[in-house]
Amino acid sequence: MKYLITILVSCFSLSLFAQQISYKEWQEQAKTEIRLLPEYGNTEKSPGQIDADNELIKTELKAEGTHRKASDHLIKLGFGYLYKGDLRTAMYRFNQAWLLDPKNENVYWGFGAIYFTFGDTEEALRQYEKGLLINPDSANILTDKATIYMTAYMNKRNTADLNKAIELFTLSNKIDPSNQNTLFKLSAAYFYKQDCSNARKFYDACIKLGGQPIPDGYLDALNKQCGK
Repeated sequence: MKYLITILVSCFSLSLFAQQISYKEWQEQAKTEIRLLPEYGNTEKSPGQIDADNELIKTELKAEGTHRKASDHLIKLGFGYLYKGDLRTAMYRFNQAWLLDPKNENVYWGFGAIYFTFGDTEEALRQYEKGLLINPDSANILTDKATIYMTAYMNKRNTADLNKAIELFTLSNKIDPSNQNTLFKLSAAYFYKQDCSNARKFYDACIKLGGQPIPDGYLDALNKQCGK
């Protein structure tokens, strides 16, 4: 069971990814490097920076066709860098995505993921809330916001955090019932709540769609707690 808890914690945390920079270093560098701040820190840019921005917009629009498609493309690149532990380049891409389309809620999904990776859940939640103001029905943001509460529960065992996580996972699942990540996390949340019926229900739904995020040992623990 101790092994399973360790695995589940890793499934709910982005901070376990290898990072090429510490948060302290990031914060220090961000004092002089606006590309490390969401929305470039809303700082006035130099003529050279503005020219570079315009060139980027021109290049991306030529390649992708629309501001939204270009923004989505850059967000996808950003998450690729994030999962490799290159948070600096990830933030560059998320900021470029914001430059192409400031109304793309997924930009804030990316910004939030950066801060969640560093363990700054307060700032991560702030970024997620900005994205949800643009699109309250963003399943991706809702699931990651719920993940923050689930991680808090696993660290502190505050039932209110677990209930909030389930509330947000449930809302996300209603919006996108095919998201395996959400389905597994819902199952795990109910597993911790000792609600076997729902833990099994969302486990089965996740398995039916592929079960990709489910770690080894989870089914054994589910069977042990809830019976086969």
